[in-house]
This record gives sequence, C-alpha cells and structure tokens, in this order.
Amino acid sequence: MNRVAIIGTGLIGTSIGLALKRAKLQDVEIIGHDREPEHAAKAKKLGAVDRTEWNLIRTVERAGLIVLAVPVKAIREIFEVTAPHLPEGAIITDTASTKAEVLRWADELLPETVHFVGGHPMAGKELSGPDAADPDLFKGAVYCVVPSVRASERAVDTVVNLVSLLGAEPYFVDAAEHDSFVAAVSHLPIVISSALVASTTRSPAWREMAKVAASAYRDLTRLASGDPVMNRDIMLTNRESIIRWIDLFIEELKRYRALIAEGGPALGEEFERTHAARERWLRSPRTVGVEPGPRVPGMGESMMSFLFGERLARASQEALRPPKPDENGKKSKSG
Repeated sequence: MNRVAIIGTGLIGTSIGLALKRAKLQDVEIIGHDREPEHAAKAKKLGAVDRTEWNLIRTVERAGLIVLAVPVKAIREIFEVTAPHLPEGAIITDTASTKAEVLRWADELLPETVHFVGGHPMAGKELSGPDAADPDLFKGAVYCVVPSVRASERAVDTVVNLVSLLGAEPYFVDAAEHDSFVAAVSHLPIVISSALVASTTRSPAWREMAKVAASAYRDLTRLASGDPVMNRDIMLTNRESIIRWIDLFIEELKRYRALIAEGGPALGEEFERTHAARERWLRSPRTVGVEPGPRVPGMGESMMSFLFGERLARASQEALRPPKPDENGKKSKSG
C-alpha cells in the first residue's frame, strides 16, 4: 500500500484530500494529521483521508508523498521534528503563501535523500477549516511550483502531476519572484482589508456606520476574515516585499488624496484609467504560459500512473512502498 500524508487538514489540506479520493487512486492510503484533532476527525468524516494519525512522526514514517498544508511558520518546526524519520526518496511539497524562506528551511533541515518541491495554489475561500473544503477548490487555478535545487526530476514531475490532478495549472516560478508577485496581488490586499476594518470599527461612529455598511464594505473587507495566524505568518516571512508594496500603496493613496483635494478633471481621468486597466485584466486569458499538463487518463488506466506520470509510475510505486526487511531483519533501502 502506497502512502500519501496530508499534514494540516484545514480548508486546503482537506480539499486536496477530497480531490485525491475522488480520483480513486489505486493502492494509495491517504493519512491526515492536524494539531487540532477535531479538524483531522472532520476530514476523515468527509472522506478526505482514509485514516488519521495524531503522532506526527508516525504520519511521515512510511509516506512517499507528504503535503504540508499548514501555516508557513509551522513548516520549519515540522522539518525539524520529522527530518530524522523521513523515508529515503520521500517527496515533500507545501501550500504556503511564501516560498523563499520555506526553501531555505528545506535546504537547511531536510536530509539530502528527501526531495522538496514548494507549491502555492492561488485559490482559497473566505471561510477556513475542513467544513469549507471543496474538491473543486483548485479547478482552473494557477498553482505555483517552486522546486528546491536538490529536487529530482521525478519529484518535480510528481508534484506537477498532483497539481494537474487537482485541476490546477502548474506555474514554475523563482522563489524570490514568487514572493514579490504575491506580496502585491495577494498579501497587500490582506493588509488593506484589515486596515479598513481597523480604521472603521475603531471610529466612535462605528455602531451607526455599521448600519449602512453594505456590499462595497463587505467585498473589500472579506480578506480580514482570513485565518489570523496564517495572515501573521505570511507577513513575517515576506516582510521585505510586503513593506515595499505597502510603501508604494501609501504613495498612491497620497496621490489620490491630492487629486480629490484639487477637484479637477484629473480625478475622473484617473478613475477611467483604473477602470480600463481592471477590465483588461478581467478579459485577459488566465494562462501562465506553461507546457500543457498531463492528459486525463481513460477509465481503464491507473490513476496512480496519472499522478506520477506513466513513465515514472513504476518507480514511484517503489518509492512509496515501505522498505522491506533484509535477511537480518533490518529495513533495506533502495538506492
């Protein structure tokens, strides 16, 4: 029996589990682990995992593919605790929103026999936790793939096939470039959303103001409902890029303040420019210019072959299979 371990059974981890279970992978056991036992139990009840394991080391001991769907700061601790117990040839991927620091931790803490391929699905929901999980969460989404320098071709192929199985589009990107991009289009919006909530709810007039807060306020403050721990960790592991974009946004706010104070035609022209820019973005193809993903297999084909690639399926089966005892009763490792 081949083993996939999902560490973190919140929205993302449980959604991945549901998508894998729907794919009906042959001879694959999916194990779920979460610091919150009720989250793991809920993932099991939803059918996202075959069983749960409360002990982190036992979760990874025989896993060939390990998915870390946890707040980014938790990843370093997981590396530290599990590194001595990871099977040779194991493939580890994550779903964290920042990548450069995670890759540094992987290079520092993981053994050379383990392959780390960073990941970041550009998908999510306002709600968190396993109750909000959806096997179609990643359908059509861009999924950033950021391999470590030590990751083997087989490991990268495995993660790319996993991404395609989830219905997402793999996008290879450098870690530093990734962190700069998402600081602007993903992390800065969290700051803006939270800052708007802070500035309005701290107003002495908020009780009355709240009565007229409607869709505009609801839409712009949606991200403030995100997981506070996850949002904190995102900011602390991508500080330089986020601060740079905050400074740029402050300059834009000052420019808008000046335009409003002047009251001239330039303000209307600015709104026309931003309206047109957003429309162009909405109409642009949501493609990232990568090679097409693997084809969807026919009914008679092994979903295991699809996940790991037809050329690599047999090797991946061996990598995921627990080591067999040798004549002296010790577990042998394949080279």
